[in-house]
Amino acid sequence: MGTTHIVGAGVAGLSAALTALARGRRVVLHEAATPGGRARALADGTDNGTHALLGANRAALRFLRDVGARDGWVEPEPAGLPVLDVADGSARRVALSPAGWWRASRRPPGLTAGAFLSLLGLAGGRDRAIGAAMAAHPAFLRGFVEPLVIAALNTPVGEASSRRLAAVLHRVGAPGAARLYVARHGLGPDMVDPALAAIRARGGEVRMGARLRTLSVEAGRAASLGFGEADVVLAPDDAVVLSLPPWEVARLLPATPVPAEHAPILNLHFAHATSADERGGPVRFLGVLGGLCQWVLVRPGGIAVTVSAADAEQHEAADDLAPRAWAEIRALAAAFALPGAWPDAPPPCRAVKERRATPRHVVGAPPPPAPRALANLALAGDWTHPVLPATIEAAIRSGARAVAALP
Repeated sequence: MGTTHIVGAGVAGLSAALTALARGRRVVLHEAATPGGRARALADGTDNGTHALLGANRAALRFLRDVGARDGWVEPEPAGLPVLDVADGSARRVALSPAGWWRASRRPPGLTAGAFLSLLGLAGGRDRAIGAAMAAHPAFLRGFVEPLVIAALNTPVGEASSRRLAAVLHRVGAPGAARLYVARHGLGPDMVDPALAAIRARGGEVRMGARLRTLSVEAGRAASLGFGEADVVLAPDDAVVLSLPPWEVARLLPATPVPAEHAPILNLHFAHATSADERGGPVRFLGVLGGLCQWVLVRPGGIAVTVSAADAEQHEAADDLAPRAWAEIRALAAAFALPGAWPDAPPPCRAVKERRATPRHVVGAPPPPAPRALANLALAGDWTHPVLPATIEAAIRSGARAVAALP
């Protein structure tokens, strides 16, 4: 068996490498910049965003167990997700699973029998815009459905696809499927680094600083990979997995159909000093309704804020965004008794704007390309999954799917 060259060490590429090694293939993983892809977009290699997994993300949780990193993921809010509504200052805990809604104190705002039936109706039937489908239940749409859609699909509810959301809803009904987990220290130490260590320990080779500049194709097969001074000529039994963003795939393989429209995500990262007795304290994950912030991840030493579907916010200056976000964080801290000092003035803040974070999961969007693009080349990446929206779960599944598609 020849060598499987995996181009791109994002989450999908890491998954592909581990899958190929498990199948007895020789693996070389090529990465141009920082392993982990978009999830580690900051200059110091730390997380970019408020990444979370659900119990329904079985492939991702298996991946973590396989690389020995499962213990690094904690359940920050087992009593229900803390949510602050900045419109009226109300604070509540919301159960993410309908099984928890029997308690009135854990129900989302606006929940009625009719609203629940309409939500179930999104899981079947024709593809339609979620906002219009739930318009008869505006309080439930605002208080539960819209935050779910924005988090999972990164697309405004007015255009988001009910078929893509259905893929999420179908998976969260099982016991434990709605439990929420976050990395205690970050995706780097709690996912990416253990995966790289596992790849090397199992005989895989990792080549850093390797940007794929050209890809030559002969007779329907990838013939060579152009990395500049370290070009690779492929042997007849070699194979390739391209685990790259869609625009890079379009550059290398112009005939490949890729998403035409993308949605932005804004992430704000605040330095948050903690005292010695608080260091190592609990990780918190909280939500905001009606404000700039949507999800707030609090770790000792830092706070991350995610604004998905940030069409308007991507054009605002960080100096304007930081005070608005910090005011909402302070309100969260007061509402849910978060430890630490919360001064009036915002601490230092880094803004990361991903203008093409994910495809827009809109009604009627064309399907992604088939995983096997050439006789010896397959595609991976969260954007290539035919059912799930672009998430960590989709990325991991796509890596395994790409390897399975190879000869």
